[in-house]
Amino acid sequence: MRHKLLIFLFLCLLCCEFSEEDLQGPPDKPKNDKNKDQDESAQEEFASSAEDEDGAAALKIVPAPDLTKERDRRKGEVTVHVEIRDRDAVDLLMLDHAKVIQKMVQEIGIKNVMIEEADMDIPADLDELPPPPEVKSKEMTTEEVEAKTIYDTASAILNKTRPDKKHAYQLLLEASNKGNVEAKALVAWAKLFGNPLEQDLEVAKEIFHSLAEIGNPDGHTGLGYLYASGLTVNVSQAKALVHYTFGAIGGNTWAQMVLGYRYWSGITVAPSCEKALDFYRQVADKVSQRVSFGGGAAIQRIRLLDELENGYTSGILDNDLIEYYQLLAEKGDIQAQVGLGQLHYQGGRGVDLDYQKAMHYFTQAANAGNAIAMAYLGKIYLDGSDEVKADNDTAFKYFKKASDLNNPVGLSGLGLMYLYGRGVEKDYTKAYKYFLAAADQGWVDGQLQLGNMYFSGLGVRKDYKLANKYFSLASQSGHVLAYYNLGQMHAQGTGMLRSCPTAVELFKNVAERGRWGEILMQAHSDYNENRFNEAFVQYALLAELGYEVAQSNAAFLLDRNEVPMFSTQESLARALLYWGRAAAQGYSAAQVKMGDYHYYGLGTPVDYETAASHYRLASEQQHNAQAMFNLGYMHEQGLGMAKDVHLAKRCYDLAAETSTDAKVPVALALFKLNLVFSLNSLRESHLSNLLDFNEMFGSNWDLYLITTLTAILAGIVYFRRPQAPPQV
Repeated sequence: MRHKLLIFLFLCLLCCEFSEEDLQGPPDKPKNDKNKDQDESAQEEFASSAEDEDGAAALKIVPAPDLTKERDRRKGEVTVHVEIRDRDAVDLLMLDHAKVIQKMVQEIGIKNVMIEEADMDIPADLDELPPPPEVKSKEMTTEEVEAKTIYDTASAILNKTRPDKKHAYQLLLEASNKGNVEAKALVAWAKLFGNPLEQDLEVAKEIFHSLAEIGNPDGHTGLGYLYASGLTVNVSQAKALVHYTFGAIGGNTWAQMVLGYRYWSGITVAPSCEKALDFYRQVADKVSQRVSFGGGAAIQRIRLLDELENGYTSGILDNDLIEYYQLLAEKGDIQAQVGLGQLHYQGGRGVDLDYQKAMHYFTQAANAGNAIAMAYLGKIYLDGSDEVKADNDTAFKYFKKASDLNNPVGLSGLGLMYLYGRGVEKDYTKAYKYFLAAADQGWVDGQLQLGNMYFSGLGVRKDYKLANKYFSLASQSGHVLAYYNLGQMHAQGTGMLRSCPTAVELFKNVAERGRWGEILMQAHSDYNENRFNEAFVQYALLAELGYEVAQSNAAFLLDRNEVPMFSTQESLARALLYWGRAAAQGYSAAQVKMGDYHYYGLGTPVDYETAASHYRLASEQQHNAQAMFNLGYMHEQGLGMAKDVHLAKRCYDLAAETSTDAKVPVALALFKLNLVFSLNSLRESHLSNLLDFNEMFGSNWDLYLITTLTAILAGIVYFRRPQAPPQV
């Protein structure tokens, strides 16, 4: 037994010896310097050949270093030769990756730490490796150069103050057919929106798909929108999130806004204030850089539900009214001239941006001595545009005339010129004086620039509290740069406690004032022209970007079943989704709609408790009279909550106090409530069988009673109307 144990141990030792030799390879032998240099040069040659022509770290199959001498020494040990070859190849491959690691550690300054942790056999002369070959730009073909030229021409047309979109998109179609990627992206969005090209969702999807295959951010963003909204494809929020992420990484502004809104609201992702802040800050940076001294074009936000219920067009001026003002202006009415000038200078309310017309009306009013017109002429010449060449001297002249009349716009304009040295020598003291005079009169630009001076310490001592004060004042007037500056201060905790939620809300406000907000007006115009599919697609995209107005408008179209591409049931289910997103952003009418959908079972099963919770939110948080009335009725009937006549009366009274429009229906409801309460008190009497209205008239007898009372009231009003005096 002892002999067997000894034999077993001897065999184990022998196996270990052979296995160690196989793993480690032949023992190292001393080499002379010449052989060492040859080995290192061979390694360098292998590493450099492992890169392709474009400089990327792509692995190529190349001859291994010359190991003939080693093979001659140990011809019989085939396994050892294989291990030698594998080990040398691995070492040389690691040398190729070492070049990439070297670049990384040089950028972040932790070279030694990474090498020690990786424990790799990196040569000592790593720093002497030759630099990677430069990436050679691919030469463009003649057709590609021609397509790029056409695209640049179209872009120049679109960037004008009054672009000729039809001509521009004809050029973009031509450039797209020649293979220009940027033109393809713009054509795809135009095909999706149906403006200015004819709507074709299938063509748009194909273009987006082809763009996404080559990694274009617009292609990924477009596909993300299609998967999120279920247009031409099955709804897949997972695929939408993937495409949105790739689009945002590629720098697409809309994709960044979508992800910012989703992380802020927790839509298909876990809520994350910090991630939402990162995405919204990127978009806000882009918007703030494009804001001119004049502030840019105004964006009108019109809710279709408000238009329907209130019977007006939310400030949109019709042609007859504009023509009336034009007639007054031509007759010398200064107020009409200034008003038309401001309309054409800022745009909005159904009036296009037109600096030439603005100058025409402002010049007429300025010649009559109007200070506001003088100041706005100064702003036009200070900013400059493709229609009006910038002229600092002329701007200074008009600002000076307006400031002499103590006009805050003129005072602020002079401050800007001294602050930035536009046509005059920089003088922070004079700039501060003019801004302070303008701010004291409540002018938003003066407040904003005072905040900038205190924030940066320009001519004054840095004071973040004063900067915050003036930025807050300017934000109350809606200045986009004031929102942006406040967002930066809250995001970084400058002069105040850091607040991520406040910073996100401010940056979101800035992001929604980008130029793409013009789509809101285009969608409204399409809706008025009965182009419902086109209007819905545009509203739905802006809803993805987080616009509450677009969410409520998209829900409104679906609620009225005005989108031909969807069936009635599908429209209601989609409308419930959009109403929910609008309600989450504080729109009280959307909160009431959510209650209505759960009460009547529209797009969802009937759920009185959920309906009551939505009505209660709209009542308590937004003081909505309709929600209060509905809560009163549900308390009265005991639907989704305890039946309580006293709470019902309290809700009815609150509705009447909140809105004068609710007084008549509340009066009828209270009359019926008092009548029912009186009748219920008689139920214990022997006449109780005669008072069972549910058995006599059905469960909806109260509605019949209210209708009857309404008819009686209408008759009383009709017969008591003033009578015309008899004609003699």
